[in-house]
Amino acid sequence: MKHHDVIIIGAGAAGLMCAATAGYRGRDVLVLDNAKQAGRKILISGGGRCNFTNQKVEPNNFICSNNHFVKSALARYRSSDFIELVERHGIEYHERDHGQLFCNDSAKEIVTMLMTECEWAGAKVKLRTEINAIVKLESGQFQLMTDKGEFVCDSLVIATGGLSMPKLGASPFGYHLAEQFGLKVLPTHAGLVPFTWHSDQKIKFEPLSGIAVPSTITAKDGTQFSEALLFTHRGLSGPAILQISNFWKPGETISINLLPGIDVRAAIGLILANHPKQNLRNSLSHWLPKRLVEALFEETLLNKSMNQLIHSELEQVAVSLESWEILMNGTEGYRTAEVTLGGVDTDELSSKTMEAKTVSGLFFIGEVMDVSGWLGGFNFQWAWSSGVAAGQAV
Repeated sequence: MKHHDVIIIGAGAAGLMCAATAGYRGRDVLVLDNAKQAGRKILISGGGRCNFTNQKVEPNNFICSNNHFVKSALARYRSSDFIELVERHGIEYHERDHGQLFCNDSAKEIVTMLMTECEWAGAKVKLRTEINAIVKLESGQFQLMTDKGEFVCDSLVIATGGLSMPKLGASPFGYHLAEQFGLKVLPTHAGLVPFTWHSDQKIKFEPLSGIAVPSTITAKDGTQFSEALLFTHRGLSGPAILQISNFWKPGETISINLLPGIDVRAAIGLILANHPKQNLRNSLSHWLPKRLVEALFEETLLNKSMNQLIHSELEQVAVSLESWEILMNGTEGYRTAEVTLGGVDTDELSSKTMEAKTVSGLFFIGEVMDVSGWLGGFNFQWAWSSGVAAGQAV
């Protein structure tokens, strides 16, 4: 049986970051993963460019049942620290809206950087390895039975991610392991995920597929995001929808402002004053794609000239534009979700080291725990920060 100081299960963002951090401390580190390739989720992220962090990362950019949990790790390894690492490896990057940072070339550069860091730190990465069982020995060490033999370690780090994107090998392994050792796992569901239409909505809105408009979307709890909204064949997507999906519960409506930043009633008043004979369809098409306007309002209303519309009709138009209430059927689920909400209860873990409070030597990092970031590089930053926190403690 081969002994290692540290074994990390999961060769993704958090696992590789933890491995390099621990390796540089002189620890004998082995990373195990059943995939053929390390960092598969990194490779497809950000359209293949990897939105690897955000210029401004705050604790309130994260969803966690204990909203204080993320503060320590984020404060000790900041986005500026990871940016410095990226620059040290000569990776060129650019900033997009809301402080999001992307590679100029390819997400492969981030995986290469992490694998290089592991190599320099002396951490070994072993892929295509299936783990069959894990037990804690009387000595306090962990014994792992795999299809590549048995291993023993003093510290075991679980970095297996969540359930999102099963085609990349996502599995509930980390949750089952937590439960095996008596840790509480909170219910999981898909996050940062598109919504799907009801059948009647699909008939009405499917022809709008491909239309994108600026929007402000509000969830029932008052959470609000102002970003692009995208109509698809299956439902609604785009950054604003992905963001709000983290705060949406089945059966709740969402409220969509299709003209953010515009005083709709004042704008309608101006059109009424300046172009009283223009019909509603053409009036609204100054602001929104005509196909969207035609899907939102009845033909009889659209064909009326502005001066033919009575007050209640004008008010109906304004309300539909600035607070369109819609009840979606559901979400596309883990198949396209970018993150998994819920997971290992953070009350079971040390916020400084990520170690289980009741099982010495057992650590959880990254998406497997009940921490999910907003869209925009925050989930990667949590992977880096939690990985470093555990890597400094194992």
